[in-house]
Amino acid sequence: MTDIHSGQRVAVLVDAQNLYHSAQSLYSNNIDYSSLLEKSVQGRELTRAIAYVIRADSPEEESFFEALTDIGFETKIKDIKTFSDGSKKADWDVGMSLDAVTLANHVDTVVLCTGDGDFSRLCSHLRHEGVRVEVMSFESSTADELKEAADSFLDLSERTETFLL
Repeated sequence: MTDIHSGQRVAVLVDAQNLYHSAQSLYSNNIDYSSLLEKSVQGRELTRAIAYVIRADSPEEESFFEALTDIGFETKIKDIKTFSDGSKKADWDVGMSLDAVTLANHVDTVVLCTGDGDFSRLCSHLRHEGVRVEVMSFESSTADELKEAADSFLDLSERTETFLL
């Protein structure tokens, strides 16, 4: 696949829930989204930066959503669903995948910030369409099939001083 160069158009898609839970379980820390965006773009032309977030009625989440916007992310917000048995569910897998496929004709590179193996098929599809796919996540919580399906993988664990607050 194509090497990184300054003329590349880049879309950055962030699975905020996946990164949050990984950072919390591994390091009891939060993600530095400003550093994440800067490193994912790497001096290239940013076309879109989208953070997919879940509203769970936590008091600090609105300020978090605003901070993401201030950093340069477009936020897509989904309310958490509570089922009759008390279980809860919310994920953005389909939404992220649809956005990535839609953006594929407008970018050279898609950066997926997630460790979710469900995105491995998406990586294969994007690469088949000629789009470079980069994955950024914590190695120990990233599915092997996702790492293998991408053109490159950046392990956030190798630079916790950069990617964690």
